[in-house]
Amino acid sequence: MFALIMAGGVGTRFWPRSRMRRPKQVLNIFGQRSLIQDTIARLSGLVPCDKIFVICLEAQREILAQQLPELSPQQIIAEPRGKDTAPCIGLGALYLRRIDPEAVMVAMPADHVVARERAFRKVLKAAEIIARTRDCLVTIGIQPTYPATGYGYIQHETTELQRLAGVSCYAVKTFAEKPSLEYAQQFLASGDFLWNSGIFVWKVSRILAEIESKLPELYEGLCEIDRHLGKKTERKVIERVYRQTRSISIDYGVMEKSDNIVVLKGDFGWSDVGSWDEVYKLGRRDHQDNVSEGELASYEARGCYVWAPNKLVALLGVNDLVVVDTEDALLICPRQRSQEVKQLVDAMRRRNFDRYL
Repeated sequence: MFALIMAGGVGTRFWPRSRMRRPKQVLNIFGQRSLIQDTIARLSGLVPCDKIFVICLEAQREILAQQLPELSPQQIIAEPRGKDTAPCIGLGALYLRRIDPEAVMVAMPADHVVARERAFRKVLKAAEIIARTRDCLVTIGIQPTYPATGYGYIQHETTELQRLAGVSCYAVKTFAEKPSLEYAQQFLASGDFLWNSGIFVWKVSRILAEIESKLPELYEGLCEIDRHLGKKTERKVIERVYRQTRSISIDYGVMEKSDNIVVLKGDFGWSDVGSWDEVYKLGRRDHQDNVSEGELASYEARGCYVWAPNKLVALLGVNDLVVVDTEDALLICPRQRSQEVKQLVDAMRRRNFDRYL
């Protein structure tokens, strides 16, 4: 199996630590390794190193190459600009098809957290076998543990299609966008909804055929790129095609329109770590339920997340805050609003604070 690690995002919800040239996936949010280093490490024993490819923005290629010296320059594919996951996966599939037209690939984000890596590899191995034998689109759904409003959902049929090495496989009924709390509670109670992990497994030939059918304009652009791969004109043509390509996710563009999808149920301690609040929930709390990186002095302060490794932070009489201190910027916000850091960054961009982004 090949792996395509999607590492083109910035992770604006992790500002001020994440920046355009130092995006979320290269940060060591947990432990000493970065998120993308953890992502590649958990594929060990399942995907050979020479079959792991990373796709990123051109501006991020250098820092990713520094973080991933085990990968050759040819294993880091650069997009000229971000156009969401459908063009990203399509472009990556072209490169993999050149190596092996019968390849099965896993496409996955670079910035997720997995607590139980052995269980994760077991699910991916089952997904590879099903994708190869059924020639279908396989997605990994996560058994929900609470009514999350920050994740998309996958509804599946109640009868198993197949069970492989203890991993359950179901036909997909529908996809649901991020719900309100009321709907999330209904999804959880129904028992046939899973969180959408954004991890996919399929034959390279199958996903390109699905793009041809569901997104013909994108496929036409990919065909033009394919004719120039390996030639001096490759980068120029990719740039031109991407300028004309509309942004669209693989979920909306392909998955929601296809009738050839199965979902495997995964339970391996997954989180997409989408905000500072998620980092807090995964962190080790002190006696006042605070999570900190660096020295923290607190008095009647509870439920706070603090990242300030180079200075003492003192909290008095405050609850449920995020405090993130970097060399040139300081973020303070209510923890429950940390998803809105993205909107804050957008507002900063409008006010010409680009030097901090």
